[in-house]
Amino acid sequence: MISIYLTAILKAKKESVQDLKSILDNMVLNTRKEKACEKYELQQSLDDESVFIFHEIWKSKEGLDAHNQQSYIKEFVEKAPSLLEKPAEIYLAKLV
Repeated sequence: MISIYLTAILKAKKESVQDLKSILDNMVLNTRKEKACEKYELQQSLDDESVFIFHEIWKSKEGLDAHNQQSYIKEFVEKAPSLLEKPAEIYLAKLV
């Protein structure tokens, strides 16, 4: 099994920065408890406070798939269109 490395870049609408940050903070709190989660870091851009970046490491694709079925992730996916300027940019990778 190979670890999955994920980077997600999110750009909030200017009026939604705090609402989005609250949801993302909740995701961090809950996701770090997941068995398959090795790393789940949320960063906020110094240049543009509306930009958030996740750096994640998952033990397996199955673990990432299970993460995406959690209620707090589904809640984010449901609310994202009203909070984000554009869809999240998601990059999946592996070590080479």
